Amino acid sequence: MKQIIFLLALMLCSTGLHAQFSKQKKSTGPGTLFFYWGYNRSIYSPSSIRFIGPGYDFKLKGVEAVDRPSEDFSEYVSLNTFTVPQFDVRIGYNFKRNWALSFGYEHMKYVMKHGPTYYLSGIISPGIDQATGWSGTYSGDSVVTNESTFHYENTNGLNYINVQLTNVFKIYQSEKGNFALTTLMGVGAGPILSYNDFTFAGEKSMETVSLSGVGASGHFGLRAEFFKHVFVAANLQGGFIGQYRVKTRPNDYDSHAKQAFLYGQRDIVVGALFYLKQSDKCNSCPNW
Repeated sequence: MKQIIFLLALMLCSTGLHAQFSKQKKSTGPGTLFFYWGYNRSIYSPSSIRFIGPGYDFKLKGVEAVDRPSEDFSEYVSLNTFTVPQFDVRIGYNFKRNWALSFGYEHMKYVMKHGPTYYLSGIISPGIDQATGWSGTYSGDSVVTNESTFHYENTNGLNYINVQLTNVFKIYQSEKGNFALTTLMGVGAGPILSYNDFTFAGEKSMETVSLSGVGASGHFGLRAEFFKHVFVAANLQGGFIGQYRVKTRPNDYDSHAKQAFLYGQRDIVVGALFYLKQSDKCNSCPNW
């Protein structure tokens, strides 16, 4: 992931040289390139998770989950660990006035909660798991899980790789143009890349990688722009994630989990604006 980020930075530096030749600089105009990096928090609706593997096929209903923000501030600022926290990175381009397409990588974390009562349905063959004591056929039986014997999470993570279509609309600009406020509103969709941790049947598997499903989302943000080239933005996002095949064991393709849930996300990002070309050469044209 770090290599991808550095490559994007090099691309922006090279395009920034060409951008100096643009006489007009409108963040909402065609030809505007933008890039940002920031950190997020997320929430998830309760869901049912179905687990399938050798000797078992069962479902836990009402599963609750939380995110996992980094508590060590140094992880956010160190070059060795800045991709450990829950982050958002995005590059986009205004293909026409007030409209942008962008590509983003949203690194969220999904961690199953323990303590709430869940409901177990399905079949677990005798002797599969001595730790939990689950064995036989279940039909909505109430259970309370323990992290040491049964656990499910995507903390490296629940990665939403998406393309967004965004309406970019300027609502305020200072007289000299050194400060502006812009709203961002649109939709997005893309695949989910999962790094799954799974504990069951006396076995703990870590960071099992799979393209597990798809996501669809809507977003709204407010961007504060300074001197036409840098900005800080706060964004809200919500949508649907369907994980139809989360691989749970690295050496067993048939072992997997399925679930679908709603999510919400908020982030704060810092970014840059570059002006590659504009449709006219007017610095003073009104931006209605």
